[in-house]
Amino acid sequence: MKREQLTQSDVEKIQAEIDERILKIRPQLIEEVQAARSLGDLSENFEYYAAKKAKNENERRIRYLENVLKYAEVISDYSNEGEVGLNNHVTVYFEEDDEEQKFKIVTSIRGNSIKNMISNESPLGEALMGKKVGDRVLVKVNESYSYYVVIRKIEETTDDEDDQIKSF
Repeated sequence: MKREQLTQSDVEKIQAEIDERILKIRPQLIEEVQAARSLGDLSENFEYYAAKKAKNENERRIRYLENVLKYAEVISDYSNEGEVGLNNHVTVYFEEDDEEQKFKIVTSIRGNSIKNMISNESPLGEALMGKKVGDRVLVKVNESYSYYVVIRKIEETTDDEDDQIKSF
């Protein structure tokens, strides 16, 4: 089993979500289940089934996050000056498409391709890590397909405050 790579910030965000779900959300959902149960006949009680479903989803999310932490490999988000690293914004030129795109390199638990946040474990993210402006980088997608990108710009940041942990 491959271990999830997390930064210390990821660990703190996950732990904060677990704490909120256990200390705030769980008691509220238990109360909702009990209130819906008191409405009477459970065989036709939609409120009861909806409350119970929400409670179970919360418990699944807690277990999932606890397992992520249990088996995670904590990695540093440090990168050398002028090199692509975690939390950096990288502008790359795709030779094949003759277009430029900007990405933020993040851990897989924060990856969100719609927001141009790519994982350091994705083919593109992995290929870019440690490279410098001007480098022509081969991105190997699989055995039969690869492509080249050129790094045009690296914006070094360590800010991941607004990045969200993925749901499952």
